[in-house]
Amino acid sequence: MPRNRRIFSSSGYMHIISRGNGRQIIFEGDSDYNFYLMLLKKYSLEYDISIIAYCLMSNHVHILVHDRKKNISKMMLIINSVYSRYFNKKYERFGYLFQDRFLNENIESEQNLLGVFRYILNNPAKACIAPSSEYKWNSYHLYCQSNSFVDTSYISSLIGDWHNYVAFIDSANNDNFLEYNPELKNDTWAAGILHDILGIPNGLEIKNYPKPKRDKTILLLKENGLSGRQIERLTGISRGVIQKIK
Repeated sequence: MPRNRRIFSSSGYMHIISRGNGRQIIFEGDSDYNFYLMLLKKYSLEYDISIIAYCLMSNHVHILVHDRKKNISKMMLIINSVYSRYFNKKYERFGYLFQDRFLNENIESEQNLLGVFRYILNNPAKACIAPSSEYKWNSYHLYCQSNSFVDTSYISSLIGDWHNYVAFIDSANNDNFLEYNPELKNDTWAAGILHDILGIPNGLEIKNYPKPKRDKTILLLKENGLSGRQIERLTGISRGVIQKIK
């Protein structure tokens, strides 16, 4: 069945979302995040696409771009292809890493542009991982830095100086952002539990266990408070399989 033709923004501004297949983890460690950012910098420059903001989460990516030449499909195809090969080789896995095609949300107004900009940077706070200003893998601290591949020149003309920027990002303004809660059992906590009780560097190994060992391990994770969705994201095992293990 043919895919629907992708519709591009008339303004050139788009919110790009790329998710792990089955919501699985796509970044296991700092080197993975750094490799993806290296690809983003390299190919955004090659395809003449301005990166306005980004946020790399454990199982998905948000990018705000200005694409004047409609090259976004080419850029995302090569980034995801190169990164998938790197990740599969490093973690000895097979199959698709990313979920189908990337999603694009077109932006046609300044108000929408500012809202998406703030939404992307606030993703770690929304997910209760960390305040946006403390998260390592978003572009929060690259605002108005001339030596960065991130270009916030137009955004800064709308927001103003650093003081205004911080106030703007921190303001909820009906975005329904959740407050940061270090006690919440988020994916960072879940990965720590997995490491502590199993002694393995990442959950992808569990997918290759023999079925009896796999099921016993998943039960152990459940008993230690991990949700089915967390186990799915950490291991790449489908939620249907996880739910059947009791």
